[in-house]
Amino acid sequence: MLPTVDFCGLETTRLIIGANPFGGFSHQSEERNREMVSYYTVERIIETWGRAEAAGINTMITNNETPHVIEAVRQYLASGGKLQWIAQVSFRNSPSMLEAVDTVVDIGAKALYFHGGLVDELYAKKDADTLRTWVEHARKRGVPVGVAGHHPGAHDWVNSLDLVDFHTVCFFNCGSLHYGKGDRFHLADIFPAVECIRRIRKPCIGYKIMGSGRIQPLMAFEFAFENIKPGDVVNVGVHRGDKDNMVEENAAMVARILDGG
Repeated sequence: MLPTVDFCGLETTRLIIGANPFGGFSHQSEERNREMVSYYTVERIIETWGRAEAAGINTMITNNETPHVIEAVRQYLASGGKLQWIAQVSFRNSPSMLEAVDTVVDIGAKALYFHGGLVDELYAKKDADTLRTWVEHARKRGVPVGVAGHHPGAHDWVNSLDLVDFHTVCFFNCGSLHYGKGDRFHLADIFPAVECIRRIRKPCIGYKIMGSGRIQPLMAFEFAFENIKPGDVVNVGVHRGDKDNMVEENAAMVARILDGG
């Protein structure tokens, strides 16, 4: 197994396998989105998780709203898949956030965090009451609870409220494709992002460390692990349609970096 940390009570490898490519969220182009969705059938997603297990990864993250991805999660966990599932939760396909939380916990999520676009909106409105309601409900289900967010200010605001167990911090203040703001990747964003991660004492998951494919992987991994806290982890998706052994290559790079190689 790759090196692990105690992440809110979960023994978690410092590399988590993400899922944006599974759902066609390339953050590059509509053509690229369609290519990813076409490639990643339920069967191929489950195969990818099996390869992640074999490569020494023990945790995965997916959203709760892409139908074929959540179906893959159901089948994978029901068949005894070994990866721990951390769910990114929105209520796009649920009557309410509370019901969305219940659904992912019932399926088998070991931890969850609220979608970054939604948290960005709560931050803009300074709506602590809604966030508090979501968090309190999730805590009753007995899982660690976190937030995602694209802007360091959103994380600083949530951190000041002392509500959550962990933060999922985007390396790029790229807005939210799902809320009509488009994609924005400025390299200068990564410095405020890692400063934010270091400010927050709670465990953090760094995501979009490669700028959704815009940064060379080895450079991205080296920068991330040199700048996040020792107890933090990174979440990285893979598109095996580009390179079949991408899971294994990423795991090997992380193993070398964390071993000082």
